[in-house]
Amino acid sequence: MSDRLPEDDMGNEEEYLDELPEFRYVRYELDGPVAVVTVDRQEALNALNEDVLVELSLAFGAAEANVDVKALVVTGAGRAFVAGADIAGVNQVEDAFTAREFSLLGQDVCNTLAALPFPTVAAINGFALGGGLELALAADLRVAAPQARLGLPEVTLGIIPGYGGTQRLPRLIGQGRALDLILTGRHVTAEEALQMGLVNRVAEDALAAAVELAKLAARNGPLAIGLAKEAVSRGLDVTLPQGLEIEADLFGLVATSEDMREGTRAFLEKRSPDFKGR
Repeated sequence: MSDRLPEDDMGNEEEYLDELPEFRYVRYELDGPVAVVTVDRQEALNALNEDVLVELSLAFGAAEANVDVKALVVTGAGRAFVAGADIAGVNQVEDAFTAREFSLLGQDVCNTLAALPFPTVAAINGFALGGGLELALAADLRVAAPQARLGLPEVTLGIIPGYGGTQRLPRLIGQGRALDLILTGRHVTAEEALQMGLVNRVAEDALAAAVELAKLAARNGPLAIGLAKEAVSRGLDVTLPQGLEIEADLFGLVATSEDMREGTRAFLEKRSPDFKGR
């Protein structure tokens, strides 16, 4: 799913979606330049089973394949964002190899979301627990409704987070705060999540606020967005001097682009830029 289709083949993402199996648990819609991906398995509070994970991966791929998509919002239908991984499925795991594969499948979906070259926002409308919070952590930004509850309760089930929670959460909010949530399994309110930096905003209508935020980011230069995400991601794993080298390299790369010429020219001419992504 990482290779974008040629621009002249992507006049409409429906051509891409026509080649996919019909989604049962995921809705894929467009709101202007924003793809909105909704997990809709309300009878299980949108819990992630294998089918949901596969459909999410396909939906993220459809968004990436469409050059008209400039941002993506992921959310849940009903009372939950995603209440976690499907516990019945976890309970049936019989050996370490199968459990590892189950973990890697969820990690792969989260990695696909994290690697998208445009801004991604999680609209947390309700419960975001376990695998649900891990999915939200893979997005660039998170907007929570006041009633949202977030947490990694895996240890209360005798397991640990397996979709990236032990890695992404400490990188986002620090080791101490992350261990607070991971070792206690407690849920936090949207307000506490905001205070600890787990979410970026709290809004009554999380989905509307997330789409608005996504559209705001989508107006910017797509090359710059993708390279800025790359700089941050790569820089987290190296020393500050090494990270600054990465930043300088990527700055040099984007400074030779048509988008840079257009953006700076538009600023000087006091008009809105018309970015082409090249």
